[in-house]
Amino acid sequence: MELYYSFSILIVLASVFAYINYRFIKLPSTIGIMLMAIFVSLIIRFAGHSFFPETTSHLTTLIRELDFTEVLMGAMLNFLLFAGAIHVNIGDLRTQRKPVLLFSTVSVIISTFAIAGFTFFAAPLLGVEIPFIYCLLFGALISPTDPIAVLGILRKAKVSKTLET
Repeated sequence: MELYYSFSILIVLASVFAYINYRFIKLPSTIGIMLMAIFVSLIIRFAGHSFFPETTSHLTTLIRELDFTEVLMGAMLNFLLFAGAIHVNIGDLRTQRKPVLLFSTVSVIISTFAIAGFTFFAAPLLGVEIPFIYCLLFGALISPTDPIAVLGILRKAKVSKTLET
């Protein structure tokens, strides 16, 4: 399947999940969408073949054909990083540069190992064996995007500028 169709499906699903979250669940948007995506993934993984065999087969084929690197690095990550960085006040960032540098490096390293450990121990529960080095690579890819979600949550919670920076 082409990148355009895959990206369109992701946008539609994200929109539906965002609406459900906004209307009924009322969690911060990034957390609500992520939880619903995990929930739907688990349903498809464990109950899909029993209840929706054709749809599950089609989704499995779609996921196998999806070039994850192209979708993530070529399309999504650029927009996520831009959207997170456009609202950062440079003056506030300059005054808080030491804590920001410390937290951005140390927290990314801790997050990388935490995500790698979770993935390494959770994957066998889903019937998948992944070497720890690949789990570390996955953790390193996912960790740098965490500040985007944190910035959104801090803005919504209306915390002080020094804490947000």
